[in-house]
Amino acid sequence: MNWITNFVRPRINSMLGRRDVPENLWVKDPESGEMVFHKDLEENQFVIPSSGHHMKISAKERLKFFFDDGKYEVIENPKVAQDPLKFRDEKRYTDRLKEAKAKTSLEDAILNATGAIDGLPVVVTVQDFAFMGGSLGMAAGEAIVHAFETAVKRKRPLILFAASGGARMQEGILSLMQLPRTTVAVDRLKEAGLPYIVVLTNPTTGGVTASYAMLGDVHIAEPGALIGFAGPRVIEQTIREKLPDGFQRAEYLMEHGMVDMVVSRLEMKKTVANLLKLLMKVPVEEKPAEPEILPPAVTRPEAPRPPA
Repeated sequence: MNWITNFVRPRINSMLGRRDVPENLWVKDPESGEMVFHKDLEENQFVIPSSGHHMKISAKERLKFFFDDGKYEVIENPKVAQDPLKFRDEKRYTDRLKEAKAKTSLEDAILNATGAIDGLPVVVTVQDFAFMGGSLGMAAGEAIVHAFETAVKRKRPLILFAASGGARMQEGILSLMQLPRTTVAVDRLKEAGLPYIVVLTNPTTGGVTASYAMLGDVHIAEPGALIGFAGPRVIEQTIREKLPDGFQRAEYLMEHGMVDMVVSRLEMKKTVANLLKLLMKVPVEEKPAEPEILPPAVTRPEAPRPPA
């Protein structure tokens, strides 16, 4: 019997054998540095349980968390010309689009869907920051306009989750033209008497903030979201002053009247559903009144009759 072969080696191999471990098994909290198990984080809608930090999520994940039972129907986006300016910097614009599509499995930064929240039929538009920083180009602008047109046609309110770095520079003036186009689409929805609720996520900046992202009937922000037109560094260099703590964050904007409320992602669906019921004057189901229980009747003994 070979003692090393039969006894020692199997034990060493079992201790030192390598197993394939997913790279995203643990996620680090950017605020506290705490390591959180990925499965627990996903079950909590990618909100760190201890600190409440809201991680970035994809458009498809957001729709799954937002709709009833995670069921929804994707609205196909209209086709537009790609790379109309034949733009090229370090890479060709067409190559950047291919990389973004492969990374996100989306055609562009906008994903439209229809479904129900708390039983109310709605149209939802989500910007995915992973697709070239959620930048607004011709395809994204056309998709947003199409979502508003669908909401008007089906007579449904529209909820938009904004996440963008601004206009897409590779499309130049054609990108900037999407700002007035989307603004007109918002006006048409309001003319139809349908609610428009905007949820501002981290980050929402640039031309998106200067157009449809700030034209809602109600503006909700996720905690800690960066919201503004120009970045804090640009503003400080322009005015040559130090900005206050928390400047352009969701809580600061709510204190100064730029945002109506700051709501956790865990409460977003319930909050939006309640707002829609108020705006659309949907009657609230009242519980049937419980029958009133009366105390048992007390019978008094008859008074004795006087003798005849």
